[in-house]
Amino acid sequence: MANPAPTSSGGIAITEHRLANGLRVVLSEDHLTPVAAVCLWYDVGSRHEVAGRTGLAHLFEHLMFQGSANVSGNGHFELVQGAGGSLNGTTSFERTNYFETMPAHQLELALWLEADRMGSLLAALDDASMENQRDVVKNERRQRYDNVPYGTAFEKLTALSYPDGHPYHHTPIGSMADLDAATLEDARAFFRTYYAPNNAVLSVVGDIDPEQAIAWVEKYFGSIPGHDGKQPPRDGTLPEVIGAEVRERLEEDVPSRALMSAYRLPHDGTRQADAADLALTVLGSGESSRLYNRLVRRDRTAISAGFGLLRLSGAPSLGWLDVKAAGDASIAEIEQAVDEELARFAADGPTPEELERAQAQIEREWLDRLTTVAGRADELCRFAVLFGDPKLVNGALARVQQVTAEEVRALAAARLRPDNRAVLVYEPTAASTDEEEEAA
Repeated sequence: MANPAPTSSGGIAITEHRLANGLRVVLSEDHLTPVAAVCLWYDVGSRHEVAGRTGLAHLFEHLMFQGSANVSGNGHFELVQGAGGSLNGTTSFERTNYFETMPAHQLELALWLEADRMGSLLAALDDASMENQRDVVKNERRQRYDNVPYGTAFEKLTALSYPDGHPYHHTPIGSMADLDAATLEDARAFFRTYYAPNNAVLSVVGDIDPEQAIAWVEKYFGSIPGHDGKQPPRDGTLPEVIGAEVRERLEEDVPSRALMSAYRLPHDGTRQADAADLALTVLGSGESSRLYNRLVRRDRTAISAGFGLLRLSGAPSLGWLDVKAAGDASIAEIEQAVDEELARFAADGPTPEELERAQAQIEREWLDRLTTVAGRADELCRFAVLFGDPKLVNGALARVQQVTAEEVRALAAARLRPDNRAVLVYEPTAASTDEEEEAA
C-alpha cells in the first residue's frame, strides 16, 4: 500500500470535512514520496442522461478542459504539466472524475485549477469550444468504437442486457445523432445542474499538510454556491435474471469469430458482488483460469478467453465473457465447452486452491491500485460517492477474503445460466476471410 500512514486498525488514515456549500473533502496523509494527488468525482454519469442527449456527460468532461474564467484555452493542461504534474478525466455510467498528480509543493495549483472550473466554467464556454469538443468526441467514437474490430461490442451487449429506456441501456460515448443534436444551452444547463460542490467529492492524498490542504480547499472552493436542482437518476432496478437468452449475430470485418456474452450479476457494494468477482476470476482471469485451460490449451478452439466483472452500483453489474476463436473452430463448439465449464462450476464450485488463488489475485490487484496516491484518491472518492463512506475502503479486501467457496458456487449456479445472458456472435465477412487466406 505504499506505506500510507496507518490508523489504529492498520488501514489508510482518512479524515473527512464538509464545506458550508456541501462539498465533501477526504484527506489522506502519506509522506513516503513528495507527491500529492487531487481527485474530484462529480455524481453524474451517462445514467443521468435523457433520451436524445446521450453522450452529454462525456462531452462535458471534454469541455471541462477548454478553459474557465481565469484559465484560457488549453491552460489547464499547460499549467499542470508545466509544474511537473499529470492530469486527465473520465466518464462512466455512474460518475465523472477529474484528477491530477502533482509534486507536493504544487498541490495548491491543482486545487485552484479544479475550483476555477467548478466555479466559473460558464464564463469561458462558447460555441467555438462546443464545436471543437463535439468533433473531438465524435472522432474518439470513430477511432475507439466504430472503426475497430469488435469496437461496438460493449455498446451492443449493454443495449441487449438492459432494456430500452433503462438508464444503463446506452453507454457513455453516446450516439452520433445525439452528439450532433447537443446544443450550447444543453451544455450550460448540464453544468448548472450537476457541476456543483454539493454534488461532488474531493479527495487529496499524499505528502500533504492536512491543515494547509483544507485551508486551500476552503479558500478556493468555499465561495462556490451549491445547487439543489439535480434530479435523481432513473431507477435502475431489474430482475436478478434476464429470463431468456438474448442473442445477436453480426457479420463484420473482424479477424476471427468471437463469442461475447454479458451476464446480469449483483450490484457493487454487496457480498454477492464479491462472490461474483471471485467466480469470474477462477473461470476467466488469466492463463490459469478454467476457461483458458479448456478452450485455449486443451481444445485449442480459441486464441483467447476471458471473463471479467464490470461493477455497477445503480444497476445489476455485468459479467463479461470474451472468447476469440482459433482457426476454423465454430462458435457452437466453443459455446458448448463454455456451458459445460459453467455447469461444472455451478455444481462443484471452486476448489480450495482455486479460491485461494483467486483471492490472492484480487488482493494483488487491489494493493497495486492503492500503491499510488492517485489510485488511493480515486478509491476514496468511489466509496464516498457510490456508497456514502470513504472509510469503507479499509474493509474492502477483508470482505473479499471472507467469501466462502459455497457462496461462490451458489452465485454461479444462480446467475451464470443461459437464461441470464445476452450473447453477441461475430462472424468474419467473406472479404475478411479471403484477405486472411491470401496473407497466409
